[in-house]
Amino acid sequence: MPIVTPSLDDRRFDDLVEELIARIPAHTPEWTNPRLGDPGRTLVELFAWLGDTLLYRANLIPERQRLVFLKLLGQQLRAARPARAVVGLSFAQEDIAFATHLAPGARVAGPVPFETLAESTVLPVTAEAYCKRLLDAAESARMATVLQGLANIHRLTGAPRGYEASPVFDGGRALSEGIDVFAASADRALWLALFAPKAPSGTTQADFNVTVRKALGGGDSRVPELLSIGVVPALSVPAAFEDAGPRARVPVLWEIATHGRGSQDVDYLTLDPLPGSDTTAGLTRSGVLRLQLPDERQIAVPSNDVLANPRAGVGDTPPRLDDAEKAARLVAWLRVRPVPGEPDVKLRLSWIGINAVEVDQRVTLGGRVLGVSNGGADQEFRLPQGSVDGDALQVQVEEPGQGYRVWQRVDDLAAISSDPQAARMAAAFELDAEAGTLRFGDGVRGRAPEAQMRVRLASGRFGGGRAGNLPAGTLAELAAQRVEGGKAPPLKIHQPLATEGGEDAETIAEAEKRIPQLLRHRERAVTTEDYRRLAFETPGLQVGRVELLPRFKPRDRRFEVPGVVTVMALPSQALSLSAATPAGAANPRPDRPFIEALHAHLSERVPLTTELYVIGCEYVALGLAIGISIVDGHGRDKVLHDVREALRRLLWPLPPGGGEGRGWPLGRAVRDRELEVEISRVAGVREVSGVRLFERAPLPGGDDWRLVTVIPRDASQNLTLAAWQLPELLSVVVIDTGSGGVLPDNLRALPNPFADAQAVAVPVVPEVC
Repeated sequence: MPIVTPSLDDRRFDDLVEELIARIPAHTPEWTNPRLGDPGRTLVELFAWLGDTLLYRANLIPERQRLVFLKLLGQQLRAARPARAVVGLSFAQEDIAFATHLAPGARVAGPVPFETLAESTVLPVTAEAYCKRLLDAAESARMATVLQGLANIHRLTGAPRGYEASPVFDGGRALSEGIDVFAASADRALWLALFAPKAPSGTTQADFNVTVRKALGGGDSRVPELLSIGVVPALSVPAAFEDAGPRARVPVLWEIATHGRGSQDVDYLTLDPLPGSDTTAGLTRSGVLRLQLPDERQIAVPSNDVLANPRAGVGDTPPRLDDAEKAARLVAWLRVRPVPGEPDVKLRLSWIGINAVEVDQRVTLGGRVLGVSNGGADQEFRLPQGSVDGDALQVQVEEPGQGYRVWQRVDDLAAISSDPQAARMAAAFELDAEAGTLRFGDGVRGRAPEAQMRVRLASGRFGGGRAGNLPAGTLAELAAQRVEGGKAPPLKIHQPLATEGGEDAETIAEAEKRIPQLLRHRERAVTTEDYRRLAFETPGLQVGRVELLPRFKPRDRRFEVPGVVTVMALPSQALSLSAATPAGAANPRPDRPFIEALHAHLSERVPLTTELYVIGCEYVALGLAIGISIVDGHGRDKVLHDVREALRRLLWPLPPGGGEGRGWPLGRAVRDRELEVEISRVAGVREVSGVRLFERAPLPGGDDWRLVTVIPRDASQNLTLAAWQLPELLSVVVIDTGSGGVLPDNLRALPNPFADAQAVAVPVVPEVC
């Protein structure tokens, strides 16, 4: 029988009132009518209410013991995680012509507080990204005469390749699907045009450009400025069974245009990212890198006037801008291209911009006295807020005659050192990041602050939660301080993408659920259930399903490989059956950050001899043609719709899909007889007259639907799946055969649902990558 935690006393208010009234004849027989409203009855109800309150508090003892047990295990609630984003900055006053260096921790105005994470430089320029887009075949044929004429004018010896200077992220807008900026261009390069602001009245644009260029090169200080470039790669779904290790850095060169040999020739200077400043990890994740610009005398742009410069935009020169207003404000060209000798480099970006900085959903607090020590053991002090970033926390403790001294944070005071003397003298403390509390030692495991000495928060960053996941364009203004001191000029924010990654702090109920799993696996992945539980506990991920494939090596599609463990995981995604749900909601697919985060979390907890792989499933496209007859009195469209949704629910890979509500089983074949049973359960279906399964088949002109082979023995159809595969329902055709409809033999020849009243073609989801 199940173990059920009993109540210490299950009596409630009404029970106590009845019990007290039942005792009246035995103790006060003269009281014969304890009716409602009687003063004595009122006293009985008062004492029953007091007793009910006491019983309620007594029944909290088991809950308290669970929390005490949780603390004994050393398990703290998980702190909130902050949302993050890369944003671009610009001066609110457009005619500023000097650089401004911003200190980290600048406050961002928004619905929830955000701060910048690092020092940044705002230069008095804006940027637009361009690529030399190759003309397609039709455009090249139409422009053949013009191209030949241009070849004669420019005296080209080779065949001319026409291109168009095309803006990549027009207006600074991000592309969620991304674009391979190298593959889309004729010269396999991405160009950033740096523009000066419009010149103020009384100043020519050319003179103002000179002033801006001096600001880029450092001017009289002779210390060139740093250009902060924000990069947001488009991280697509990884290929099937692709390794989840760290991605290789993208080998690229950053270059800036400079003077060539002739007056109109162009050369390029290579710019290396400042060491330690590249948070993009080599253009593999969102972040910022900083390039040191050359002296202003080495920054040059060729003329866009073809009369003055016949080779404008030709060959290896920057793209030619035909917009006269933009060309007049152009002060520099920046180029990023693959390292020579690396022909297969791909760089798929969602956004790139300058004057960029990373922000996250936290605020910095510091210079606050948390309390005064009483000299006792295990003292606790509360920080100003909860959900603190432990890595950035600095706590100081006053020492007699020495002032404040920094103490170090440790994960466990009991594990400071195996040397008793070192453990006793360690100036250390434990942190409960979610609650925002500090605990000091007892004189044996860490020092205790001496009596009457103050404990101070030198600096700490606090915040986080799902409230910080804001749509693009929400953050607008920034209040910053200069590195050298003083208030920075008013600044605007360009937020091209939504902030992501914010997660609320763990609740007590969620933490209590972790107690049994913690006692079982103790942060070690050994059994199948250990892997599953640890995967679901990965910080920052919403995991919807986890399956274990032991001794399976995904790259080779081979089982029984000793020492190999493969974890198949899918992100959480709701199955919505409402009429307003878009048909494009494809099956859940893990993206690259999801796979990498899960692999990093599990790899720290597996045995040393385990070869761990984390993969998504491989989907097999499935199409269905269903024939049914409808019970009289039921709406035809309603029944057809319900059949479609019943099939979607059955074949959905996450709960509540599948026959048991845990998602369609991994590797289980799709059988027409099983689908027939599910369809027959739909209200209004009198009879299932046919079920036909279709699979994708490669053809010379592209993939097409093909009827799944019929088994001669029983005329059934089975879509066989490998152990790592799941079905993906892409198309459903439901036919009312009771009214004369006929099942199609090929999904290419679907009847027009508007011309044939007996057929309804229902696309479920499009095939997407």
